[in-house]
Amino acid sequence: MSSLEQRIIDSVVELLRVTETRLPNDVLDVLKKSVSIEESQSAKAQLEAILKNVEVADKGSIPMCQDTGLIGFYVKLGDDFPIRSKLIELLNQAVRKATEKVPLRPNAIDPWTHKNTGDNTGRYIPIIHIDLVPGDELEITVMPKGGGSSYVAKLYSVPPVEGIKGMKKAVLDAAFKAGPLPCPPVIFGVGVGGTEDLVMFLAKKALLRPLNQRNPDPKIAEIEDELKEKINSLGIGPMGLGGKTYALGVNIEWAHRHPATFLVGVAIGCWAMRRGILRISKNGEAEIISHGVKL
Repeated sequence: MSSLEQRIIDSVVELLRVTETRLPNDVLDVLKKSVSIEESQSAKAQLEAILKNVEVADKGSIPMCQDTGLIGFYVKLGDDFPIRSKLIELLNQAVRKATEKVPLRPNAIDPWTHKNTGDNTGRYIPIIHIDLVPGDELEITVMPKGGGSSYVAKLYSVPPVEGIKGMKKAVLDAAFKAGPLPCPPVIFGVGVGGTEDLVMFLAKKALLRPLNQRNPDPKIAEIEDELKEKINSLGIGPMGLGGKTYALGVNIEWAHRHPATFLVGVAIGCWAMRRGILRISKNGEAEIISHGVKL
């Protein structure tokens, strides 16, 4: 194994440790602000307990949730980065190593035999999406996705004649049906258009956008704000105990659609919205840029 290959494995292990134990600042900031707007004492208590949990996890370098999720990687691979097809196996090795070292709860289950692989790898797991981009760097974004939030994901086929109105109705329906199951407060990723597989990919990818970054399209940004307000007006609140804070944010990604379809995907991320970004140069210089950690 080359030194660069080993560097990738070790860096991804550290990426997983940081991601599992430290909440991104954009999510942490919104959680802190949410405490000040809550009038319900039970809602405040739940948010304060979450913030204390985050603090303990960070200080102790321990996972912030017992469900450390299924691992998903979103990779930008530079045209001139020296490692190509072998990258998939390196990511798998990193996940196996992180399962023992962080540690991570083994979550990869065979749906037919119900056996746990014990190392968070298996058929198509971890999930790996690779985009080829210009340059000579490797950028790896990881998002461990917990089972509670994935349980309430929804795919809707809206009559095209209903358009955006039908899309909004679908998102509100998903929020209402999710209720307390995804450990709220939560983040909504919404995919619009494309095909049934693409729209769910877009919904999940939307969760990667930081909460302090507006949608680049002003009209879509307005819809995101509108949906957030309407979802929070349902009064579900933190952990489903009532209050003003259910949606920490609503992020939308979209694709062009077929004339006969108007597909809407809804992916939900729990308050433990774990995501991190690692950048590695072809010379092996590495930094977790999402958390400001040089390796």
